[in-house]
Amino acid sequence: MPLQTAPLPLASVLQQRRDRLAELHPQPVLLWSGQAVARNFPANVYPFRANSHFLYFAGLPLAKAAIHLEGGRLTLFMDDTSPEAALWHGPTPSRDAIAAEIGAAAAYPYAQVDHYRAESATLPFQAKSDSDRSQALIEALVALRLHHDDEALAQIKRAAAVSVAAHRAGMAATPKAATEAEVRAAMEQVIVAEGMTCAYNSIVTVHGEVLHNEQYHHALAAGDLLLADIGAEAPSGWASDITRTWPVSGRFTAPQRDIYDVVLAAHDACIAAAQPGVEYRDLHLLACRTLAAGLVDLGLLKGHPDSLVEQDVHALFFPHGVGHLLGLDVHDMEDLGDVAGYAPGRSRSDRFGLKFLRLDRPLAVNMVVTIEPGFYQVPGILGPARQSGRYNNTVNWERLQDFQQVRGIRIEDDVQITATGCTVLTAALPTQAAAVEALVSGG
Repeated sequence: MPLQTAPLPLASVLQQRRDRLAELHPQPVLLWSGQAVARNFPANVYPFRANSHFLYFAGLPLAKAAIHLEGGRLTLFMDDTSPEAALWHGPTPSRDAIAAEIGAAAAYPYAQVDHYRAESATLPFQAKSDSDRSQALIEALVALRLHHDDEALAQIKRAAAVSVAAHRAGMAATPKAATEAEVRAAMEQVIVAEGMTCAYNSIVTVHGEVLHNEQYHHALAAGDLLLADIGAEAPSGWASDITRTWPVSGRFTAPQRDIYDVVLAAHDACIAAAQPGVEYRDLHLLACRTLAAGLVDLGLLKGHPDSLVEQDVHALFFPHGVGHLLGLDVHDMEDLGDVAGYAPGRSRSDRFGLKFLRLDRPLAVNMVVTIEPGFYQVPGILGPARQSGRYNNTVNWERLQDFQQVRGIRIEDDVQITATGCTVLTAALPTQAAAVEALVSGG
């Protein structure tokens, strides 16, 4: 538990969060941090990551701990480190010292948390709880965590800056790299050197058509596009999320550049439109229409962009949503299901072009979201679509052969909604094709 290395939220910030929770949810609350999982014997554990709801109010990545919240008052439950644990992992601060650091009003051994279970609301995946009380707590947590305070924004920006540096390192390493793994290593080295971890399993692949590709053994060859989706997580738990796609050779081919610019147009249109009150679903549909219009211009699709989107033809090449919430998790609060992502009264569509949309609510000041349109040639989608004959009047399958070198392109940035529009927190990493080429070529 490297408490001494992590820049921590101020105790006053944690208290403000607890006070705001008390206003939204006056009833007592219990939250658990979770505990490390052993690989083969107790002292050899997988890396521990505290539960984000716990972390939001406690501020420290404490293993096997719980907090009781009531009226803005925090009570901490955890055990002091045993001599046997200290042998393997070194000394750690005492329970009382940790309690003082996070502003706890009291601190007790972990077992005593059982005395508070019956009276408290908790999350259903952490412990058994009355469903009505759990639902009320979930709604309060969503209302609180949707809009980030200054400390959270500072931590997200810090993680974003490290992610930008990691992507620059990956582009610079590409000309001499033989495999995806070498580029991944160059990128993650930057994150580790800054005392951070990856916010999710890195994606560094020449097979960008596999959306969450976690294979790194493929050779890099001239003519390939390398898609890298890597984000740093600060020691405090706050995440970032960036994707860039660049040519291994340092120069896009003409077909690659054509598709890249279409994806970039969708990315830029969404960012230009993002502001308080705008429906995120409308941003997604704007990305879809922009993508469809660009593909019509290239001769890949046939018809009017609005009609193509209404028929979900665009989703053959852009099947996912345009982004998601970002915070203490890269897909923030998705452990709560769609309660965070979908405004009250809304539910997921069963339409092909909308069912993977992760966020469907109006944007508001100090929300942080990702904008990440893409273009993918997924054999499992395009093969059956072509065989069905359903899209023969809307997709130019012969023209698609000219773009076989474009397996997958995604461009993703982290965006903070402001009072007058938005701020791209990852803007220091270029998106324009010429600037990307320059970074890969050493410019």
